[in-house]
Amino acid sequence: MEITFLTPYAALFALAAFVPLAVFRGRERRVRRVRGALRLDEPPRRSRLSLAGTLAAVCVLFALAAAQPVVATTRVLPERTDAQVFVVLDTSRSMIASAEPGAPTRFQRARALAVALRDDLPEVPMGIASITSGLLPHLFPTTDRRVFLATSEDSVDIERPPPNYGATVATALDALASAPTKNYFAPSAQKRVLVVLTDGETRPIELDLAGAFRKKPRIDTVFVRLWDADERIYLTGVAEVGYRPDPASGDMLARIASMIDGRIVPEEEAGGLGRVVGDLLGSGPTTGREHEGRRRALMPWITLAAFLPLGFVLRRRNL
Repeated sequence: MEITFLTPYAALFALAAFVPLAVFRGRERRVRRVRGALRLDEPPRRSRLSLAGTLAAVCVLFALAAAQPVVATTRVLPERTDAQVFVVLDTSRSMIASAEPGAPTRFQRARALAVALRDDLPEVPMGIASITSGLLPHLFPTTDRRVFLATSEDSVDIERPPPNYGATVATALDALASAPTKNYFAPSAQKRVLVVLTDGETRPIELDLAGAFRKKPRIDTVFVRLWDADERIYLTGVAEVGYRPDPASGDMLARIASMIDGRIVPEEEAGGLGRVVGDLLGSGPTTGREHEGRRRALMPWITLAAFLPLGFVLRRRNL
């Protein structure tokens, strides 16, 4: 557990405690003179000190609240040291096709599969990339579930970034050649798996995909095809006339998979995706990896606590 302060300089507000203390001291001097003139007994020293301490406590607590302390906890989770997975989401416009208006789109289903895969293999570092005309990493492999979820929900979306050319079919699956050649995986990862979530509607292959995937260590590739001939793009509740699912995309995806010795998993069988990837990775050594847990702000509670001594001061004044 660790305590940090978001605005530490705000704690200088504690210096304001000198103001009420100075006022209190001046008041005590005047009251002492009046008591002396009237020959009255002095109140107990303890009573005077308690009031001074209470006034200082109010300022100190408000100063501590202004510094915004946060308690951060950590947790240690097992992490595979020999294996990594990259989940590649197709973010081309055809991925917003769905069976009917309001139904989950291909992209939404792909994102749900990515999160489910991560939850099935929590000890395997897993990254996220997107593909249209190029392959773009958004998150390098990690076992931190919160970071994975935040990336999949906030950083990856349709045509973000947009493809670098305007065409009916924007996806170029031969861009996967970057994965084995551009250090997507850590050198320590001897077992590597690429999981590609796509509808398979791609431009013709132009790069030497097979040659790129012959690089060692080998990258095992699993394609999940999210596609149906009856799906259309619904943005206004009416199907767009400019899009029709490509019936040849299945054969194209099969040719790409055969080039790199990959495997195609139909969407209806994607519930077992974790088992498929787990079989490819097998077992291996793990180590404890520390992750940040929850962060809890203490400012509201300290502010409430400051009203306790303040209430004591007000009650004493009124009584």
